[in-house]
Amino acid sequence: MGFAVIGGILAFLSVAVGAFGAHVISSRISSDMLSVYHTGDQYQMYHALALIAVGILIRLNIGGKSMHAAGWLFFIGTVLFSGSLYILSTTGTKAAAIGALTPLGGLCFLAGWVCFIVGLVR
Repeated sequence: MGFAVIGGILAFLSVAVGAFGAHVISSRISSDMLSVYHTGDQYQMYHALALIAVGILIRLNIGGKSMHAAGWLFFIGTVLFSGSLYILSTTGTKAAAIGALTPLGGLCFLAGWVCFIVGLVR
């Protein structure tokens, strides 16, 4: 399965998660936690679109190993960053292990964008 397909799946899930948040979760969690939930959803969509771009660029033979690395980092970052925010906002858990995943996901995003840029300029 290519990165464009993974990005499409993550974009689809982002729309579903956003609708779930707007119609089901919004009345069950605080406005602060709803904001956290929406942040996870926004970053999921941004990086789903980035994965689609990565997949297209790889098919065009642009970016090489750097572009592949960007794809994996965007995917892992989405799972860690958005996934941890969904868990934290909907469960109310204060587990340090879950909270620690958010910045790790953010670092994956940042590293992914560096790899994306490197892939474009090579």
